Amino acid sequence: MALTPLAIHDLTEAVLGCVCVALDTTAATVDGQPGCPSCRTCVVPGAVAWDSCDDPCSDTATGGQLTVSVARLYASSDVDFPAESSSVQGVRGCLPPPMTALELVVTLLRCAPTFTEHGCPPSCEELSAASRVLHVDMVTVYNALLCCLPGTEQRRRGRRFVMGAQRTIGPQGGCVGLEQRVTVALPGCAPCPDRESP
Repeated sequence: MALTPLAIHDLTEAVLGCVCVALDTTAATVDGQPGCPSCRTCVVPGAVAWDSCDDPCSDTATGGQLTVSVARLYASSDVDFPAESSSVQGVRGCLPPPMTALELVVTLLRCAPTFTEHGCPPSCEELSAASRVLHVDMVTVYNALLCCLPGTEQRRRGRRFVMGAQRTIGPQGGCVGLEQRVTVALPGCAPCPDRESP
């Protein structure tokens, strides 16, 4: 069984929506915490461009940038998931690997305090406030993936996944944020396309 054509994209959209909802939920319960970015929330191809982290698109919008991207797709196995499989697949019969692993990257950027127009560095209070927002975001994104990913596949025990490292990125260009990696198992759900016999 091969992957369905939309297996990757549907999963990235589901992860994006899950994290966005979690950010809004946290904002409703933690004073001063921004919610899901209103204008820059999307699935992106390839490496994430730091297009926007601070300017909201309206007076009532939340600034920042939330993206989900694909780092890599590779063969794995039921026993060794998420390790990369070293077995070589033959070309006859369109045999897929026992399991396909997909590494996703969730990136969230927020505004970082910078130097003033007079060249003064940000105050400790400004840095502490930005740190608080970042730390709450880190926990929120981590918890969102732990809670939502199992439900993205219709199996009794849910989807298999392994949380990767989360790291702080920036500050750079007035932005600071986080990058969370997670590797998920993709199910085979469709027959392989027909191939003509040689």
